[in-house]
Amino acid sequence: MRTVTMTREVDMLDTRAVTWSLALFGAATYLLCILYGLIVPESLHMSSLLEGVLPGFRWLTPGSFLLGLGESFLYGIYAGLAFSLIYNRVSRQQVAA
Repeated sequence: MRTVTMTREVDMLDTRAVTWSLALFGAATYLLCILYGLIVPESLHMSSLLEGVLPGFRWLTPGSFLLGLGESFLYGIYAGLAFSLIYNRVSRQQVAA
């Protein structure tokens, strides 16, 4: 009689790929918010949200623009690292159980 052993493989996330993807997504989203703010009337701006979420950001000076872009990129790095590391850890524990 033949014994069949069931094993589950873990689909691990590539931390580098997830981190870069979310960092670029954050920067692209920031650029779209700025472009939106330049096109629509001031009453529809996202400036108060950006000023609240991005420390030191003020609508809209060249230095503030670059600061906001850098902060958005760094937030994406944080999100990518945190998510992929937590996901991979939980995924490994699921397989071990």
